[in-house]
Amino acid sequence: MRDPDWTPAQMSDQTGRVFVVTGANSGLGLSTTRALARKGARVILGVRDEAKGHRAVSAITAEQPDARLEVSHLDLADLDSVRAFADRLRSGDARPDVLINNAGIMAPPRTLSAQGHELQFATNHLGHFAITGLLLDLLAAGNEPRVVTVTSIDHRQGRLFHDDLTGEHKYSPKGFYNQSKFANAVFGWELHRRLTAADSPVRSLLAHPGYTATNLQTSSPEGMVKLLFGHLLAPLAQAPGRGSLPQLYAATAPGVEGGQFFGPRGIAELRGAPKPVRLAPAALDAGTGRLLWELSERLSGVRFPLPAA
Repeated sequence: MRDPDWTPAQMSDQTGRVFVVTGANSGLGLSTTRALARKGARVILGVRDEAKGHRAVSAITAEQPDARLEVSHLDLADLDSVRAFADRLRSGDARPDVLINNAGIMAPPRTLSAQGHELQFATNHLGHFAITGLLLDLLAAGNEPRVVTVTSIDHRQGRLFHDDLTGEHKYSPKGFYNQSKFANAVFGWELHRRLTAADSPVRSLLAHPGYTATNLQTSSPEGMVKLLFGHLLAPLAQAPGRGSLPQLYAATAPGVEGGQFFGPRGIAELRGAPKPVRLAPAALDAGTGRLLWELSERLSGVRFPLPAA
């Protein structure tokens, strides 16, 4: 990587490109959307709360009146909502070049989604798996097409509870958060393997924000997780504008390669400008990739037009 102190100011002009950003109304998603809009990109904000999405658009257009922003309802925990979002995108005039799988929730009490999946696995992984598959053919026709999946340094503590995915028998809020972030990492790498095998023009990349202060740490967690990450450690966290740098770099920088993973370059990858970092060895395991892929296709009902790697 040639830009050790890379910032969005160094981003090339994005005029003519269309980005889809999930969870774009706050935190990392809002910072990502704002930075892209400043460089001329057209951004579709996939948001669960449309009122918050429109407030985000108003805040950005107050700074940049010519920003090209669109709000579209997307509840990643509800696969019917995911399909409806994809259908609206297909029927409109915007053809996506880049999909940024950014949205997430962290450590809520055990909750099931509309389709009966554990809420963190449904929101953080399964919804993103589905929207990627539903938009993949559109992306393949795009300009420098990319899928950027946002994981966490916590993926290194995660594993798949494939025999108890809903937490019916044993549930830990933070343990199932780590599982969902591990699934993000496994998915991003397995997608890269399959895109490469298919000789697809789409590149799959991964990013993580280090330790960044967003409502992720305060809106869903309870008890000690909320106290620790939302309050006691909050002074150590970087601002969302800094935390979004790795995903912005993965989405826009020239010369990045499929399968690359970007995170902060500071101590323990907690903060700082983006740099290439390493996935946990377990996330690179081909057997785990196949297992997660098959589970995700079965649970989501979405099949990718890609051969197994």
